[in-house]
Amino acid sequence: MGVLFLPLTIVIAWALALFNVAAPGAVSGEAFADSAMRWMLYIPAGFMVLVSGVMHTVFAKRTSKNIGWQTNGFQYELGFASFGFGLAGIIAAQSSSAAWLPVAVALSVFLVLAGANHIREMVTSKNFAPGNSIVLLYDFGLPISFLVLYLMMRG
Repeated sequence: MGVLFLPLTIVIAWALALFNVAAPGAVSGEAFADSAMRWMLYIPAGFMVLVSGVMHTVFAKRTSKNIGWQTNGFQYELGFASFGFGLAGIIAAQSSSAAWLPVAVALSVFLVLAGANHIREMVTSKNFAPGNSIVLLYDFGLPISFLVLYLMMRG
C-alpha cells in the first residue's frame, strides 16, 4: 500500500492546484503554473522524498524487500540523500521561483535515472515487486509534471 502513495502525492498536488488552494509560499494572484509548481515541490518532491528517506533508513529491511533488493549501505546513503532532496523541495516551494528549477532538475535527474534502473531490473531480473514497478509512476510522473509546469511558466 505504501508504494501506491508515491504517485498519489502527485495527483494530490495537481488537485490542490486545480482547486486553487493556496500553496505554501504563494503570493496573491499567483499564476496556476506557479501555484502548481509550489505544490509539486512541497508534497511529492518535499514531504514524500523525506518519507522516502525515513523508509530507506529507519525501515531499510522492509523497504528493500518491497523493492526486491537486499539491504546494504548504499540504501542508507540513498535515504540520507533523500533527506536533502526533501528539505530542498520544501524550502524551494516557499521561496521565489529562482529556487524551483535547480531543485526540480536535480530531483528529476535522480528520479528518471532511478526509473531507468527499475526498468532494467524488470527486464534483466524479472523484478516486478511493487517497489520496483509501481514506483515508475512517481519516477517519471514527477519529472513530467515539473517539465509541463516549467513550460507553462515560460509561456
